[in-house]
Amino acid sequence: MIKNYLIILILFLVSLGVQGQQLTYKPISPFFGGNTFNYQQILASASAQNKFKEETTSEFKQKTELEEFTDSLNRQLLNALSRDLFQQEFGETSFTVGTYVFGSLVVDISPTINGLLINVLDTSTGDQTQITIPNA
Repeated sequence: MIKNYLIILILFLVSLGVQGQQLTYKPISPFFGGNTFNYQQILASASAQNKFKEETTSEFKQKTELEEFTDSLNRQLLNALSRDLFQQEFGETSFTVGTYVFGSLVVDISPTINGLLINVLDTSTGDQTQITIPNA
């Protein structure tokens, strides 16, 4: 029995030397109120875990002078075509109904009940645009 009292007394004396404190939570992530200096470490960790890699191929390609000249010529021809179409519809007649080919563009001009119908087809991509100029 004395042995039990002695064990209880030893436990009581040992527990007097133990100190406790209040537990507090301090977030690490700067996204949840943590220290902003941890941002680089978290970003590096997330980047290391990222399985998706961005393709490094550059979509921008410098055009050669020949390509720039061809583009400029195409723009001038299309500008002249659109100018002639508007002059024909709104006064001066200088453009006739028919099918015209400008490089990879096929322009089909036909009159309809609603006005002048212009179909523009890009044969390289298959894109098509339809423009209707109403009767005045």
